[in-house]
Amino acid sequence: MVKVPVIKEGYGFIGIAFLIALIIGFTISPYWAIVPGVFAAFFVFFFRNPKRSIPLDTSLVVSPADGKVMDILEMENDDFVNEPCNKVVIFLSVFNVHINRSPIAGEIKCQQYTCGRFRPAYKDTVGFENERHMIGLENENLRVTVTQIAGILARRIVSWVTLDDVLKKGERYGLIKFGSCTELVMPKNVEIVVKKGDKVVGGETIIGRIRK
Repeated sequence: MVKVPVIKEGYGFIGIAFLIALIIGFTISPYWAIVPGVFAAFFVFFFRNPKRSIPLDTSLVVSPADGKVMDILEMENDDFVNEPCNKVVIFLSVFNVHINRSPIAGEIKCQQYTCGRFRPAYKDTVGFENERHMIGLENENLRVTVTQIAGILARRIVSWVTLDDVLKKGERYGLIKFGSCTELVMPKNVEIVVKKGDKVVGGETIIGRIRK
């Protein structure tokens, strides 16, 4: 696969902002073109597609997103994992890479899109109220769910996968446009190795380790 520095979902935003900058620069003043030029640069930054070094150890679960760990919660059950779990909540600011990555290698056994509100992504109730997209991944060792949650600015959840697709660990599978939240649910036999407040990098940072 050819590695591109910016994902295709950003092309329209970048192109329009750059075109407006050119038109204003030639018809009004180069100084006025600075504002749309700054927007064009921001969109290049926001839709960047950095290379990641994915740990190969099959016992490791990696972060599905860039951002900050906002909470780690215990759950009595999860409909897909079907046993007591831990949930790691990651908040993505507009300055984070917004590409989501598969936390494990596995097959998508469950997929659900839920319409909802667009409350700020750091609110406690966004996982229940906001628009979201969940996938359930399974391999021979583990079942996990990953949920993309829209925020007050993130009004568009993009998914590049569907039911029965097989993902590699760290493989890109979707995108949330502008400020958002990602939740990772894992069974209790996965030891959580991050803590609240930690900064994580999608596909690289180890979130959990399967206990032997």
